[in-house]
Amino acid sequence: MNFNLIRRPRRNRINKSVRALVSENQLRVSDLIMPLFVIEGENKKQEISSMPGIFRFSRDLLVRECEKLYKLGVPAVVLFPALNDSLKDKTATESYNDLGLYQRTLKDIKKAVPELTLMTDVAMDPYSSDGHDGYVNDKGEIENDRTLEILAKMSLSQAQAGADIIAPSDMMDGRVAYLREALDQNGFENVGILSYTAKYASSYYGPFREALESAPKQGDKKTYQMDPANVREALLETQEDIEEGADMIMVKPGLPYLDVVRAVSEVSLVPVAVYNVSGEYSMAKAAGLNGWIDYQKVVLETLLSFKRAGADMILSYHTAEAAKWLKEN
Repeated sequence: MNFNLIRRPRRNRINKSVRALVSENQLRVSDLIMPLFVIEGENKKQEISSMPGIFRFSRDLLVRECEKLYKLGVPAVVLFPALNDSLKDKTATESYNDLGLYQRTLKDIKKAVPELTLMTDVAMDPYSSDGHDGYVNDKGEIENDRTLEILAKMSLSQAQAGADIIAPSDMMDGRVAYLREALDQNGFENVGILSYTAKYASSYYGPFREALESAPKQGDKKTYQMDPANVREALLETQEDIEEGADMIMVKPGLPYLDVVRAVSEVSLVPVAVYNVSGEYSMAKAAGLNGWIDYQKVVLETLLSFKRAGADMILSYHTAEAAKWLKEN
């Protein structure tokens, strides 16, 4: 065998500097978005039992957390409210209460860290007595168009409170166009929409639902969230959301759906986000705490895999940790 004719890809792996020169993808702090949970009260910090290291914060402490994240270089946060059941009803009235916990928190953050991008969750489940993302009628069915009316009120209230980008996670049909029109007609043309375009009816959301105590009271979410078996359906949702005016789109969950991230990124004309969800976080954290994996290396490899698959931005509960590691390196 003539070894002079062998291609030797290992030459491009010979040392750290060469590997850096030829690296096809890079993970940066500016790629990361931190999900945060807010609760009523003062000086409260409650660890979520199924998500070690992740907390529900009262408004005052959450503002401090946002300040820390911004100093680390994290460009954006997305906020979720953990509400008392007494504030929940069938029509999610609290979601568009301009004096509600969520809206007051948005104002606090925007005042303290004006350059931090505020993303907001638009769905009924944190505020609904039924625990669903949409309005549940007397037959137990999710009413799509009735839900859109509520989501529009929610979006306008969030925009008024300082939201830079609203993120509808409800998976109702036509909601991007409906919300875009509502925002534009009320003077919020510059508020962006990050649509949860391919949100699957996944089993990886359990810890998140514990954090918000927002699990459905009856049934499941399979009539509106996507079937985990489908990829082409995600491409249809992508086309629809972009045509309706989405500024960014998202795939959720992340790791089990890297093929979907790739497929969507190859056809999308707008930036693509991926949500590294609570179940993914909890599995890595548990393995790390038990010494079964090198936690830091696994987390950074996981986050890099999202970039390699085609994601432009990553929502992850690992964000605060990863930002510190990336700055150290």
